[in-house]
This record gives sequence, structure tokens and C-alpha cells, in this order.
Amino acid sequence: MKVPLLKRRTPPFRIDPDELDRIDAHERLVAGRSIYRRVRAAARLAAITVWVPTSVGFEACLLLVPGTAKIRWTRVIWGVICKLLSLKINVIGRRAGTVGGARARARGDRPVIYVSNHSSWLDVPVLGTILPSVFVAKGDIEHWPVMGLVSKIGRTIFVSRQRNTTGRERDEMISRLAGGDNLVLFPEGTSSDGSRVLPFMSAFFAIAKPPRLRNVDPKDMGISFPPGMVPLIQPVSVVYDQLDGLPVGKARRPVFAWYGDMDLGPHLWQLVKWRSMRASVLLHPPLDPDDFPSRKALAMATWRAVTTGAAGLRQNTDPEVPEWELKASDRAASCGRDKASLDKTRPSFA
Repeated sequence: MKVPLLKRRTPPFRIDPDELDRIDAHERLVAGRSIYRRVRAAARLAAITVWVPTSVGFEACLLLVPGTAKIRWTRVIWGVICKLLSLKINVIGRRAGTVGGARARARGDRPVIYVSNHSSWLDVPVLGTILPSVFVAKGDIEHWPVMGLVSKIGRTIFVSRQRNTTGRERDEMISRLAGGDNLVLFPEGTSSDGSRVLPFMSAFFAIAKPPRLRNVDPKDMGISFPPGMVPLIQPVSVVYDQLDGLPVGKARRPVFAWYGDMDLGPHLWQLVKWRSMRASVLLHPPLDPDDFPSRKALAMATWRAVTTGAAGLRQNTDPEVPEWELKASDRAASCGRDKASLDKTRPSFA
């Protein structure tokens, strides 16, 4: 016979005091960590706020000084920012080219265009630390209140992709390459979510590989370099693979990714709360534009190299260090430079 529900007798509910103590201790620990993370984040932002205007102001003075001092100092600026963010950089491979400068071009050092995938604003300080170069950015950044001024002092080249300014922007990039600068391009045209590499726009490669037009000489288009001085293309894969010492999976990639309509302020605030981060940068063997029949073929080969490298880094595997040598023609154009003059980047920065 079933006992009515209201007449059933159940033992009274008892609370374990030890369990309550453990819950309280855990809540206090979480609260303490939260306060510590906020204080740490505020301290980092304060240090960056002091460092950026001070270092950029000094760089503005270096713009008047000939030589490579401004190129070297720019790397210092980005390197200190990475340290303040506790962002370590794991470099795999070596970069093509030298620091640059007018003397480097005079002795036959070929300019280099570094082509990288783009998933976050962090790509700029990471690549700026290890690559002596200037960035090519979209024209909208030039009009931003603070970043616009900082970018101008950093000698950034702005492109608007408007037909009436294409010639001027092209001439500036050619002038920079011939004058001793190397360039960093993000040919995806925008930033991604970090889980894939978007297709590369072949128009970004027109400087190194002019389009073939009937009865039109590239010199008539304003695209010409001395013999043996056509810029090399070096593919670069960038992946953020560690967060607080643990591998980064798909669920944590949004911590780094900055794309779409995301605001920079909230993204930066959430990022500086983490204790440590790591970015892995894979430097692939450089590509000679003269080895490809068209700029589309050059863009596709570069995209495949960057995509394959990024996919391997996302799997948290240690890829083999790429081995490559300069061709005989490149060595001749470099006036017999010794292989040791190529910069062999240290395995890690920051």
C-alpha cells in the first residue's frame, strides 16, 4: 500500500559545516585572484601609457637622424610593449634581409616584404619586435585620435584602396623599399578569428610582381627596381599558442582574436588580466617574385606557405626550422656578402 505523498516522512536536510568552510575558502580565493588580476591589469596599462608617448617622442627626434637608428629604436618600442604585456615570442626560422638603410641598398642588399596572416592587433607589436620594417596599414588608422599620430611617427604607410590615390601610395612603397626600408603586409585585407587564414588579395603583391599588360612596360607604370633588387617575399605565420602556460585551443582563441566590430578598449582590458601569453612566429623560406609567372601565382604560393605553417602551429606541434640558402644570383647582387651577415634571430624574445 502506497503512503500518501504528504504523509511521507523524509529525513531532515543537514548542512555539513566542513563543506561550507570549503565553499567559503574557494569564494575568497576566487575573489582575491579577481582583485589581483585587476590590479595587475591596471599596472600594465599604466606602464604602457607612460612608455608609449615617451618612446614615440624619442623616435620623433630620431626621424631627423640619418641611418638605421629609427629602425632599431622602433623594434625596442614594440619589444618593451610585449614585455609589459607578458607576451613571449617564440621565433622559428630566420628572417631574410638585414636591418636595411641606405647603405644596405648601396651595397646590394635586396629589400624584403614580409607577408603575414592577421588575427589581432597584437600582430603589430609581435612582428615589429622581430622584423626591422615598417607596416602597411589601411587608411582609416591615419585619422584615429592617438593611434594615427603614433603610426605616422612610426613611419607607417597608409593605403586607402581608392583609385585616385593608388599611384601615390605605390610610389611611396617603392620609394621606401629603394631607400632602405622593409615592409610588412597583411594581404588578407582584414583580421580573422584566428582559426583560419583568409585568402590573400593579389593586389598587395603588385609592387614585387607588376601585372602584365599588353604594350605596357612596368617602368611606364612607375614600378621598377634596379637589376637584382626586386623585393623578396618572405611568408610569415603567426599563432598565439599559449595562455598562462597552457596550450591554446579553439575555445580560447577569442582571447587574442580582434576582428569585426570589436572595440579595442574592452579587448585590451580583458587581455592584460592574464598572467602570461606566447606567440609563435614561423619564418618561411623567402620567395623570389621572378620565379612566378604572375602575381596571382605568387600570392597563392605565399598563402599556402602561411596557411600550412599556421595550421601546424595551431596543433601545438614544434615545426622543423626551415632551411634555405640564397641563390647564386642573389649572392652576386649582394656584392659577395657572407651568409653570416643574414640575421639569425634568436629562438625567443621578450
